[in-house]
Amino acid sequence: MEITATAQGGASVLAVCGRVDTVTAGDLESAINGLIEQGNRKLLLDFGGVSYISSGGLRVLLATAKKLRNDGDRYALCRLSPEVQKVMKLAGFTSIFSIYASPEEALAGW
Repeated sequence: MEITATAQGGASVLAVCGRVDTVTAGDLESAINGLIEQGNRKLLLDFGGVSYISSGGLRVLLATAKKLRNDGDRYALCRLSPEVQKVMKLAGFTSIFSIYASPEEALAGW
């Protein structure tokens, strides 16, 4: 799995490529926690390159949502593949998370 962090529109965008599974979920969690510890409270996860997400990856997403609950915090996902979108829907996460078609669409509302 590859994770690339960039600043865009006042937010931190994490572009994730590869599989988010029990082996790699810790890397994603570390990257997210590092940004939060640096004071980045607006996070967008770009999953355009993610082909698979396991329950370990879903746990990381949920834990992040619990950390970013303050006024002014923003947290969203974008560019989900059909496979990842299906897992999110089955897990009930589509009603929990803001999910957008593109980074531009997500950041426009922030």
